[in-house]
Amino acid sequence: MATKHYILLVPGFFGFANLGELLYFGHVRDYFVAEMARRGVEVEVVQVLSHPTGSIRTRAGDLLRSIQTHVKDDDGPIHLIGHSTGGLDARLFVSPGVLLGEDLDAERYARRVRTVVTVSTPHAGTPLASFFLGLFGQKLLQLLSLFTVYVLRFGRLPLSVAFRMGSLLTRWDEQLGFRPTILDQLFEQLLGDFSAERREDLVRFLGDVGNDASLIPQLTPEGIDLFNASCQDRPGVRYGSVITQARPPSFRARLSAGLDPYAQITHTVYSFLYGRTQRMPLTAIPPLTSVQAEALVEAYGALPGPQACDGIVPTRSQVYGRVLAAVRADHLDAIGHFDQPAHRPPHVDWLISGSGFRRVQFERLWNTVVDFVLLST
Repeated sequence: MATKHYILLVPGFFGFANLGELLYFGHVRDYFVAEMARRGVEVEVVQVLSHPTGSIRTRAGDLLRSIQTHVKDDDGPIHLIGHSTGGLDARLFVSPGVLLGEDLDAERYARRVRTVVTVSTPHAGTPLASFFLGLFGQKLLQLLSLFTVYVLRFGRLPLSVAFRMGSLLTRWDEQLGFRPTILDQLFEQLLGDFSAERREDLVRFLGDVGNDASLIPQLTPEGIDLFNASCQDRPGVRYGSVITQARPPSFRARLSAGLDPYAQITHTVYSFLYGRTQRMPLTAIPPLTSVQAEALVEAYGALPGPQACDGIVPTRSQVYGRVLAAVRADHLDAIGHFDQPAHRPPHVDWLISGSGFRRVQFERLWNTVVDFVLLST
């Protein structure tokens, strides 16, 4: 009898796994199911429901609950694939002797894990987290989460909302007395386009983001240092990483984003996030092995510097274990949120970086991940 593989997809801190028809990992899941079927491998792919900005320990507990619900008591290998913060959740889950809370025994399942794949994960932290610690940053994080959901549902933001958001971020340091009012107005306008039932789901989701932001200080370079000191790799587990590096904001990048006013305005949002992500302290950049460095040089033509990032996470912060793929992409491109509406189902983008990442690169990347997963058994 063929061995059944269990693939757990762990989301990051834009962490809705499923809001009705909106799937964070929709394209990744579809690709895995189709590719495994083509290779004759029996697989169950599970999208984990996580507290969006709860602590890494809380989110690792969410991962355990998903495994308990969906993974059978057989000998089938478990594979964890985490995007962004989800990669840290996966690392903590398999760490030997981890204590996730009362009545949460991870060891029973952790010993069955064969691979941990991290995608655009801040293994050395991200300076953007320090910005989100402030009052305005916390509110903005909620709004960016809502933006992501809205674009995936409707294809793009209303131009009036995008314009006001771009204007706010361009002059944010001058807007201190008006930020709460402007942000509240943007929330109300966006939420008004959803059905009453969907608004309830979104308000609950955004409430989770606002009420428990324990994750954010853990993602600063200083906070993640303690995580790395206490989180140990599990012997027998193969660790691999997917690395993303986007173009820095520039006139050329703006042209690549297109001349459409909507693309230009939302590119301003990307520029704002990029500017706060590239402030990675030199002392926080982890050393690379010679093999890791060679993989990055081969992919990018040169070793990425400390300012290189995908708009959310510094590129050098993402390296962990074997480098499976290193691509020109922003933080959401690698999981299928890029601009290719003609594909069925369509790929929809909101973090318009001008990276040029498309379906061809997406399939090549995830085919490499499938190879890595199957080589582990």
